[in-house]
Amino acid sequence: MPAYDLANRLVVGVASSALFDLRESDAVFREQGEEAYRAYQEENVDDTLRPGVAFAFIRRLLSLNDLGEPGDPLVEVIILSRNDPDTGLRVMRSIQAHELPISRAVFMQGRSPYAFITALNMSLFLSANGDDVREAVAAGLPAGHVLGSSYADDPADRELRIAFDFDGVLAGDAAEQVYQCDGLEEFRAYEARNAATPHDPGPLRDFLAGVNRIQRREEERRAVDPHYTSRVHVSLVTARNAPAHERAVRSLKEWGVRVNGAFFLGGIDKGAVMRVLDPHIFFDDQVTHLESTSRTTPSVHIPFGKINET
Repeated sequence: MPAYDLANRLVVGVASSALFDLRESDAVFREQGEEAYRAYQEENVDDTLRPGVAFAFIRRLLSLNDLGEPGDPLVEVIILSRNDPDTGLRVMRSIQAHELPISRAVFMQGRSPYAFITALNMSLFLSANGDDVREAVAAGLPAGHVLGSSYADDPADRELRIAFDFDGVLAGDAAEQVYQCDGLEEFRAYEARNAATPHDPGPLRDFLAGVNRIQRREEERRAVDPHYTSRVHVSLVTARNAPAHERAVRSLKEWGVRVNGAFFLGGIDKGAVMRVLDPHIFFDDQVTHLESTSRTTPSVHIPFGKINET
């Protein structure tokens, strides 16, 4: 069999804890230990797990493979799990029951799986294990900690809405460090002085680039089929406002990536915006913002930069 090449695909790694609601089985592990956990998973192997925080996002992302050629998917999702192969059987059977086209998995029997992110060409890894995510980000890898509850997904709705914060997510955190050290006015002045200088890319710039490749495939489809409606919509939702907005816009252009909409909120509560925007996933580097958004929106903490060092 020829090697399966991941190079030109959008590859996302997802832990079973992000894809499914594992609170019940995790409670067994914490309260009764590993052997009780193994017995519990074996007894319930055919009990389909309920969707978790990232389920709607993953399902919709995979549905975009209908834009590609049969047998040559644009998107590949791979399970990266701390489960061992035996306890992972319930995860794989639940994937099948939910009719998710996921066939590849790595089970590590209690060890952190993030070391395989680069080997598997992943531009994003999602997990509910905060320690794994922090270690991955500290190693320079694109990982996020899912927060909140599962999304009430409508299977008939095919749209995929993704929202990103800017600093510490798409961009590095150099400007955020100016804000933390010198305050808001100096931050705005610093960004105005450097408006023509693009920021260094942040942890999820490459993931956005992969999403943009799929959006270009949608444009190609629409060119030959005027009835086709684009399904992927990307938004930038940031606490920046004028004049600091300009450097963000220029940075995106310089990196060769794009968003469909931008919200320069200048400190307005992001949670209120999320309730209207209704994304299937939102990425931010600051827990204070996510405390608001995660009440209604599948939210992901990117523990990147100085602000997350403590």
